[in-house]
Amino acid sequence: MGYGGIAQVARATGIAPSTIGAGIRELRSAAQPGFRPDGSRRVRAPGAGRKPVAETDSELVHALNRLIDPVTRGDPESPLRWTSKAVRKLAEELNAEGHRVAATTVRKLLKGMGYSLKANRKTLEGKQHPDRDAQFQHIAKAVSEEQALGNPTISVDTKKKELVGNYKNAGREWEPKDKPVEVDCHDFMGELGRASPYGVYDMAHNEGWVSVGISADTAEFAVATVRRWWEAVGAQRHARATELLITADGGGSNGYQIWLWKHELQKLANELGKPIRVCHLPPGTSKWNKIEHRMFSFVTMNWRGRPLTDYQTIVELIGSTRTQGGLTVRCELDQRQYLRDRKLSKAQIAALNLTRDEFHGEWNYTLHPNK
Repeated sequence: MGYGGIAQVARATGIAPSTIGAGIRELRSAAQPGFRPDGSRRVRAPGAGRKPVAETDSELVHALNRLIDPVTRGDPESPLRWTSKAVRKLAEELNAEGHRVAATTVRKLLKGMGYSLKANRKTLEGKQHPDRDAQFQHIAKAVSEEQALGNPTISVDTKKKELVGNYKNAGREWEPKDKPVEVDCHDFMGELGRASPYGVYDMAHNEGWVSVGISADTAEFAVATVRRWWEAVGAQRHARATELLITADGGGSNGYQIWLWKHELQKLANELGKPIRVCHLPPGTSKWNKIEHRMFSFVTMNWRGRPLTDYQTIVELIGSTRTQGGLTVRCELDQRQYLRDRKLSKAQIAALNLTRDEFHGEWNYTLHPNK
């Protein structure tokens, strides 16, 4: 606009001439701080705006670290040691200590410090037996030997007992919008009681068998399930078998210290006329049993979000479990009553035709048919 242009713009806009001059100088400067390198407009020139709270408050990050991780930071008296560490509570505690900060700022600081929301992860297995790995190698060798001979190798265990009734079941399933399946508020055991699914998994053929019990989960029930599997599937498939290998965890109804388990297996061996070889997993390692992650995990996925309203529903959901890897599962209801706390006499224990392996005979043994 030439001479007098600044005065004309000042009169027309009401902006002070000094401000207009500063703007002209900024636009004429080589750096042009009002623009980014890509040509887009900046809201503020570089360096403008309020300083981050972490810069103005040098103790803020240290105080936040002390609150979020009191044990590592050496503050066992932290006020949030035994309570939830929500960003709102963290902000409240920081403000109480004299640090002016909002919950949104706390969230940004935590992300910048490498923190994120985490759930608990099951990884620690506790104290392990010194021969843990050696027993796993022993089991792997035994399974390979039996499969090479064409003998059946099965993994057995009890799935988590389930309440039977209109109770909440973990997981989510597709349902009409705003119409979730309504279930009871409380998980008190009802008239139908609990279901005890005991499973047999054929490791060589990727097939499972589950008996759903309505009474106690006992060693007698466990062996009865193995017997039903053999009668319905095993006898025909393994007609030429000379021995049966069972892998089981170390506790529960099929634990290595349960004499009733051995007694019932002895009866089964007598019926089959074949030795039954048993290998138990070391204590505290039941999750590595094949049946857990090759069959039971898929059963849980198959009935996710569905109330187990009756025994028929449980049987149908287990029996319809399939995977792309070829897993199939057969299931039936076992309505027999099994007594708890059955005691064996010394004569019954002495009648066991049991041979223990040289390596950890308490875990590895064979029950031979009696004459």
